[in-house]
Amino acid sequence: MHTGSHAPEGKAQGGPEEHRSAWGRLRSRLRVRSVAGQVFLWLLAVVVLLVAAALTALILQARNYATSDAANRTRAAAVTLAHYPGMAAALDSANPTAVLQPLALDVQRSGGFDYIVIFGADGTRYAQTAHPELIGKHVYGDYKDALKGPYTVTENIPLGPDVDTTAPITRPDGSVAGFLSVGYYVKNTGGAVSRQLPVLFGGAAAALAVGTGGAALVRRRLRRQTRGLGPAEMTRMYEHHDAVLHAVREGVLIVGGDGRVLLANDEARRLLELPPEAEGRPVAGLGLDPGLAELLASGRAVTDEVHLAEDRLLAVSSRPTAPFGGEPGSVATIRDTTELRALAGQAEAARTRLRLLYDAGLRVGTTLDVVRTAQELADVSVPRFADFVTVELAEPVLRGDEPLLDAGTAQGPPIRRVAASGISEDRPFYPVGSLISPLPGTPEESALATGRAALTVDLRQAYAWRARDPQVADRILAYGVHSLLSAPLKARGLTLGTVSFWRAGESEPFGEEDVSFAEELVARAAITVDNARRYTREHRMAETLQRSLLPRGLPEQSALEAAYRYLPAQHGVGGDWFDVIPLPGFRVALVVGDVVGHGLHAAATMGRLRTAVLNFSALDLPPDELLARLDELITRLDQGGATQDDETASVTGATCLYAIYDPVSGHCTMARAGHPPPALVHIDGSVEFVDLPAGPPLGVGGLPFESAELKLAPGSALVLYTNGLVANRDRDLENGLAALRAALAGTQTDGSAEETCQAVFDELVPPHPSDDIALLIARTRLFEPDQVATWDVPHEAAAVSRIRNECVAQLEAWGLEELTFSAELILSELITNAIRHGAEPIRVRMLRDRSLVFEVSDGSSTAPHLRYAADTDEGGRGLFLVAQLAERWGTRYTARGKIIWAEQSLTVSEYQFEAMLL
Repeated sequence: MHTGSHAPEGKAQGGPEEHRSAWGRLRSRLRVRSVAGQVFLWLLAVVVLLVAAALTALILQARNYATSDAANRTRAAAVTLAHYPGMAAALDSANPTAVLQPLALDVQRSGGFDYIVIFGADGTRYAQTAHPELIGKHVYGDYKDALKGPYTVTENIPLGPDVDTTAPITRPDGSVAGFLSVGYYVKNTGGAVSRQLPVLFGGAAAALAVGTGGAALVRRRLRRQTRGLGPAEMTRMYEHHDAVLHAVREGVLIVGGDGRVLLANDEARRLLELPPEAEGRPVAGLGLDPGLAELLASGRAVTDEVHLAEDRLLAVSSRPTAPFGGEPGSVATIRDTTELRALAGQAEAARTRLRLLYDAGLRVGTTLDVVRTAQELADVSVPRFADFVTVELAEPVLRGDEPLLDAGTAQGPPIRRVAASGISEDRPFYPVGSLISPLPGTPEESALATGRAALTVDLRQAYAWRARDPQVADRILAYGVHSLLSAPLKARGLTLGTVSFWRAGESEPFGEEDVSFAEELVARAAITVDNARRYTREHRMAETLQRSLLPRGLPEQSALEAAYRYLPAQHGVGGDWFDVIPLPGFRVALVVGDVVGHGLHAAATMGRLRTAVLNFSALDLPPDELLARLDELITRLDQGGATQDDETASVTGATCLYAIYDPVSGHCTMARAGHPPPALVHIDGSVEFVDLPAGPPLGVGGLPFESAELKLAPGSALVLYTNGLVANRDRDLENGLAALRAALAGTQTDGSAEETCQAVFDELVPPHPSDDIALLIARTRLFEPDQVATWDVPHEAAAVSRIRNECVAQLEAWGLEELTFSAELILSELITNAIRHGAEPIRVRMLRDRSLVFEVSDGSSTAPHLRYAADTDEGGRGLFLVAQLAERWGTRYTARGKIIWAEQSLTVSEYQFEAMLL
């Protein structure tokens, strides 16, 4: 019975149109338009064919191996069993089967053979393992070939290929007793082959996967390189590019990364006269101009670089191809610009002048020295623009001042030649340092008067110039100088001087095209000259201000032998200062300080700080308290004086060292604010740096200052300095301190402070210091015991007269009888005030040196004040008396109270008391 179903009317299922549609869809999917896709399919097909062929070869090889293995096994078994001992005897025995059948079965089982047959020489079977029922029957086939030796045959039987080996069994005398056949079916070895098939198919699949992956990678790279284009599109693109390449009127040359020509169009061959076989040859071997060959091989990116090629002037533009996705190399376009050859000389001259302007910007103005800047201008102009150059400046410019309006003109002051340069040293012009007075009509006068460069093409026709100094003019002309171009040095509306360019010998005379260049060159240099002038003015003003603010000498005092050295920085005056300040009681304050920065601000700040220290020292404050007040003052100055835009107004960062030496006790108390520690030279010549707490720089605030007290032996030297002495660009602070120690150790201990100061300066000061250097050396002295007299005063009014009388006796012992009256008055007032208003202990001390000092100390901190007494007051006039009799008097506070002191000259004025009454 036929079974089936019918499709609806219309298109039958599985009709021809549906088959055609499916085939069309399959073809459209298999059709690949891009080159990369087609290459992928071809590679995939090749991989599949190779894998299939390899798999087939492996299977055939495995089967052939099975047959060969079966033949080898049967042959080895047959030969071995035929020579088994007793085989021939068993065949000649009465019952061969009884012996041979068990042996055959045993060999078959152990060897895994399919059958073993043993038969006699007449063909009668005596042993048969596969079909025992055939024992005693005649064997089939021809076995006579075995008489010559073992032989193997392969027969196809229904069970498959059968490998059979027959071997003769011989008696000891060599006669044949029978034969032995061992058989093996190839299908049994095929099992091993079948077991290897999964491995073979797995390897084939892996090889197919690897091949497919490799083909995919090749397709991906090829697709990226061909941009997914098909063969037709690539063909059209190649034809289009080829047509464009050979049709353009510019040479195109593509060079590989190894410097070999890859492609050259017709125009490139024509312009460069390339040989036909240029492709593949190195660019250097094409006989091109060395510069052009080097450019093409280097791959440098250039635009319209001009090169000569035979009689052509070529403009070459080159770009590397690697950044645009290509292989390493470059593509160059070449245009014939022979018509520009006439302008090449002018272009080269313009390029030379631009290069000269660039070099002048680098070489002129390297320093802020006016004369050095003028010399740099002269040097950079020779010989590229002129054979000789001279520079003249107005005298005020050399001092940093603004020049007079008529400087260098016929009515004004002369100008001075400050720089000269030339192609030879024997210049025939006025020497450097000469004063030049331009006469009307000379090139220099015209340049200064008009503000424009003055050109003299032929100096022989410059009659005004020759008339100024005929002898010098004739010497210049005889030397061969023939052309002059004078340009004014103008900057910021000021005419500073002139620059004269001279040409001699075979050089072409100056032309109109040189005038604008000379003005441009001189105008640029004038800015640097004016900068140097303004710096010179500021430096001179700062140095003048600083020197006016520094002490002009050391005050007279007996406590110390002091000497100093001060050296301002070569460029930019700093804020270093020093001071020796006499204090009451013949004590002396030593001060060294350093203000951060250079210039007018640093100098002015130094003056403010020095004044503040002088004022604070008048209060007789301890060093740590004085620095604290100075720090507070600087903080207030910074807060009240600085503005947002005034960065230079800050004083914070200044350093200071303040020390007080007492020649009576030999004690020295000192403190420092961020300053280098002082050095102490002992009387035995050893040198040490005082272990003094550093303290923060002034203006930082937040931390207290600490002081230290030393006992100095007479003759010791205390060395105070600023960091400019020990630290500079070539020497750090640690090495500088070591050098200072060595320099001080090498001085004579019995030498003067002046000698020590000079020795240290000679050893440590560099030739061109970049910072100010201040050095202060003080060699200590100690008062003799007979210069000091001290009394303890009881707290009672009756003690006043006794102490007064003892003081008068001491004055008489010192030979100061003339001072007894005034001394009595002063001592009576001071001692009475101490007893009446002070507290114990009360002590009186008199010191004699350059003057006479009275000191009355007590344990109270209340200080007396001058006041006007009323007419009815009984007291209040004693301090007026003291102020009239003493040269000066005051109060200083100590840790245990206060000291009221008065100082009196050792000589009495003739009209002292008359002046008091008036």
